[in-house]
Amino acid sequence: MTDRIALFPGSFDPFTKGHEDIVLRGLNLFDKIIVGIGHNSNKKRYFSLEAMQGLIEKTFESFPQVSVVTYDDLTANMARSLGARFLVRGLRNTTDFEYENSISQVNRHVYPDVETVFLITSPHLAPISSTIIRELHKYGHNVNQYLPYQLSEVTI
Repeated sequence: MTDRIALFPGSFDPFTKGHEDIVLRGLNLFDKIIVGIGHNSNKKRYFSLEAMQGLIEKTFESFPQVSVVTYDDLTANMARSLGARFLVRGLRNTTDFEYENSISQVNRHVYPDVETVFLITSPHLAPISSTIIRELHKYGHNVNQYLPYQLSEVTI
C-alpha cells in the first residue's frame, strides 16, 4: 500500500498556530505532510522565504513525517511531482470555503488524481490570519502568541 502523502500549500507569510494546528491534525489522516511554501507572483513577501522555511522545519523537527519545500509552480504540478495525492487546506469561514473551493476544482482539472481535503480550523484559532499578523507586526505589536515560534528568530 502506498503512503498517503499530502501537500499543505500556502504562502505562510507568516506560518501561524492555525497552520500548525492543520498540520498536526492532518497527521491523523496522512502518513506524510509536506508543507509547501509557494511563490505567489501577486504578493510581495513580508517575512523572508528562507527564514520561514527554517522556522517551519524547526517547528516540526520532532515530526519526521513532516517536511518543508518551496516551489514556484502550480500547486497541482508540485503535488504530482512530490507524489502527493492529497492537498490539505484549512477553512476558517465561508469566505475561505468559496476561495478554496474554486482552487480545488482547478487543481483537480490540472491533476485529476489529487483530492483536496478541507479541515475546519479549531475555533480558538479561527480569528488568526497571516494578513492580520503582518499588519500588527508592521505597527510594532508583539504577535508571538499567534505563532508556533518566537518572531525574534525571523528576519524580515
